[in-house]
Amino acid sequence: MMHKKNPFATTLPEVSVSDDGTVRHLHLGSPWIQGSMRIAEPFALSLEYVQRMMVWLLFAEPAQVCRGHAMQLGLGAGAITKFCHKRLRLRSTAIELNPQVLAVCRQWFKLPPDGPRLRVVLADAAQEIRHPIWQGSVDALAVDLYDQEAAAPVLDSPDFYADCRALLTETGCMTVNLFGREALAERSLEGMAQAFGERALWAFEPTREGNTVVLAQRSPMRPGHAELLGRAEVVRARWGLPATKWLRVFKPVAA
Repeated sequence: MMHKKNPFATTLPEVSVSDDGTVRHLHLGSPWIQGSMRIAEPFALSLEYVQRMMVWLLFAEPAQVCRGHAMQLGLGAGAITKFCHKRLRLRSTAIELNPQVLAVCRQWFKLPPDGPRLRVVLADAAQEIRHPIWQGSVDALAVDLYDQEAAAPVLDSPDFYADCRALLTETGCMTVNLFGREALAERSLEGMAQAFGERALWAFEPTREGNTVVLAQRSPMRPGHAELLGRAEVVRARWGLPATKWLRVFKPVAA
């Protein structure tokens, strides 16, 4: 195991990295995996739930994707930010509280340095997303905020989700990773419904590991199955994501 001391350990969890020679994992002060990378494919998405966080592509115009702006709350191992930046060619922003997570991502997880189309902001996401510079600017918002216990999202209130909605462009989408007990996921869905409206919400069935990915649309739209299948085939062909399989387990929350 490669191990880095965290100078902020008194207030933030210690960051460590484990590596089996094929896949590298990031941990925050516990055995829970907070992010992963296939060493041979550092810009691919190795975890099933992280692939599902890209489901917003089903609601995007493929030719316009590269003109958009992606934001990730909670950097983890940087998989979403790297994929959006390198594969989707999006302008990408990540907001991360722990400086050591950023340092480890740069050293061990191939996160590129900041540049004109990539920026990592070290800040509290709850406060940073209220800054006027971000309002109405985000086409794809990924929320994956867990501490070292990984018991429930760190930010999970209706007010927080309302702030997330304010970030989005009119056609923008938010995806959220919910991990833990079903009752907690239901509470999270209720908070999102208060902020976005029930008809704006779609959800996957949980993965084997217990991750439920939810999508919320700034402007609700309900493409029919045939249209979604066509969109999914484009996503699969263009970006290599298993989008056609998603449709078996991805449905609107409200009928």
